[in-house]
Amino acid sequence: MSNILDTGLDRHTLSVLIALCDLDLNTEALAAVVKELRREPSPSSTMPTAPPK
Repeated sequence: MSNILDTGLDRHTLSVLIALCDLDLNTEALAAVVKELRREPSPSSTMPTAPPK
């Protein structure tokens, strides 16, 4: 389904989002959270790297 909708989300993430929608969460708010999280850099890209030994 993720590929059909071209969401860029993996199967697990899409499954969780659908489950949250089934619990009557505000879908617009949920979409806003997903968009915001995509804008933030991933934790691994913001962690400093150790200097070479």
